[in-house]
Amino acid sequence: MASKHPPLTYKGRSIGILILTSAQLLIGTIHFLIGFALLASENSFLKATIAYDVYTIVFGLLILVFGWFIWQGKKLGWIGTITVSIFVIVADTLTVLNLPSVPGIPKFAAPTEIIYSIAVIVYLIQPHVRKKFGIS
Repeated sequence: MASKHPPLTYKGRSIGILILTSAQLLIGTIHFLIGFALLASENSFLKATIAYDVYTIVFGLLILVFGWFIWQGKKLGWIGTITVSIFVIVADTLTVLNLPSVPGIPKFAAPTEIIYSIAVIVYLIQPHVRKKFGIS
């Protein structure tokens, strides 16, 4: 009979949650700081708009907050992360298709953000992950 190994954990959380939280905190920090840098810089290399600067700051802050809630096992973290990921998929897809979206979203970054957001959603909707957050 094959023995089943217990899942790898860190501080009582699955490795998947550790990786997701780490990635979200890194991405949130980068966006939050870049958003402020863009806002402070009048001649940005991206030629970003004020709307995009504010969007980037708010996006970074939301990712940080929801990433922390994910780490804490809070349902709000799961819901917020799914919601922000869906928004990113929609906004970036509109940008790639040259349709109205958040002014200033760089086209070169959109495909990577779409793929990452889809991966996050696919992970979070797994039955064992949903169960951890009390989502049926």
